[in-house]
This record gives sequence, structure tokens and C-alpha cells, in this order.
Amino acid sequence: MSRMFLRETVQAYRQRDPAARSDIEVLLCYPGLHAVVLHRVAHRLWRSRAFLLGRLVSHFGRMVTGIEIHPGATIGRRCIIDHGMGVVIGETAELGDDVYLYHQVTLGGTSSDHGKRHPTVGNGVIIGAGAKVLGDILIGDNARIGANAVVVAEVPANTTVVGIPARPVERGTAVRPAKPRFDPYGTPCDPCIDPLLHEIDTLRSEVNDLEARIARTEGLRPAPAANPEASVDERVARS
Repeated sequence: MSRMFLRETVQAYRQRDPAARSDIEVLLCYPGLHAVVLHRVAHRLWRSRAFLLGRLVSHFGRMVTGIEIHPGATIGRRCIIDHGMGVVIGETAELGDDVYLYHQVTLGGTSSDHGKRHPTVGNGVIIGAGAKVLGDILIGDNARIGANAVVVAEVPANTTVVGIPARPVERGTAVRPAKPRFDPYGTPCDPCIDPLLHEIDTLRSEVNDLEARIARTEGLRPAPAANPEASVDERVARS
């Protein structure tokens, strides 16, 4: 295990987690770091075709940390698994650098066929607690996936998605686009437009516009002509 890997991963934890007070605390008390360290051992065994030993190391890591990472998965540098309990990373998943995962995240497959069937996660991605990213899809660099979202389609770079199924939310404008930043749990806390609420507001505006147009049309409609043969009493009653 290289010292550079440990040093930069510990520093990443301390930069992102205000609860980390010292390097030794991160080394001894953070199960996400332990899981990634054990995964590096298991992955090396897996690549050496020592499949059973790799699975045994992975299984041991699961028992110790509550985090299940298949030894065939590829994980980049400075990967942080915050809290970590219940995280599942499938065999063909690929994670870039500076990925941040919260507890109960699943990077799973939707097919029982051999080959690539798990997500590819770009650099700087944050995946919130309970999110499920399923299938051989690409999550672009600096994407944000909100807590409990279910992602079954590709997410472009620098995009935030929320909901079931996950949909993009608007952040920033064409003049002042949103800058990549750290969003706890991958969920934006600033005012943003939920896609479903946006559609409802659009429909409400269209209905209000139609009602106003109908009211104006009825206001301009001429009154029916009086029947000269009708009695005075009948005309008074109709008026």
C-alpha cells in the first residue's frame, strides 16, 4: 500500500469532512477508508487472477465495514465513502478520481449477462445517501445525484439530478451558470426548480391564460336580439 495513496486520501477526508479532527482519527475510525484500502488489496488479487482470494478479502471488508465492493470494480484516487454502511459497488463499476459516496448508495447492474453492466462514474461526482445508479450508464464529471434518487439513464457532466426516476434540476442561468461545488448528500440546498414542479407551474399558467381568454371572449359576445313578438313581461324576465 503506497504512502501517497494513504496521505492524499486522508487529506481528502479532512478537507471534505469537518468532523475529521486529525489524520490518525481518519486512519483508525473511518470505515470508508478501510473499505477502499481492503479493496485495493482485493483488486490486485483479482487482476492477478486469484479470484477466490480476492473475493475472500472483499468479503472480509464487507463484514468489517458494512461496505460491499466487488474486487473487480475499479476505483480512482481520493474516493471518499462517507458513513458507508450499506454501500454496494458492482463488479464492472468504474469510479474516477475524487468521487464522494454516502451511505446506502448502490452502483448496480440491470442485466445478468457477462460484460460491462455497472455504471461508469466520472471525476468529482457526488452521490447522495440512498441513491441507486443502475446499469451500464455514464455519470459525467462533476455531476450531482440527490439523496434517494434512482438513476437509470446517463447524466451529463455538471448536471444535478433528483427524484425517481432521476431528472435534471435547473441550477444557474445561461448568463451565470452554476459552478461545480461540494453539495452535501448530492442534494442542492439553494433554491432550484424541481422538474415536476416546473411542469405543474407551466400547466397552471396555461390554464389561467385560457380562462382569461375565454372570459374576454364571452365579454365581447353580443347579447341575443329581442323577439319583437315576445311580450313585455317575457323580455323583462329574460333581462
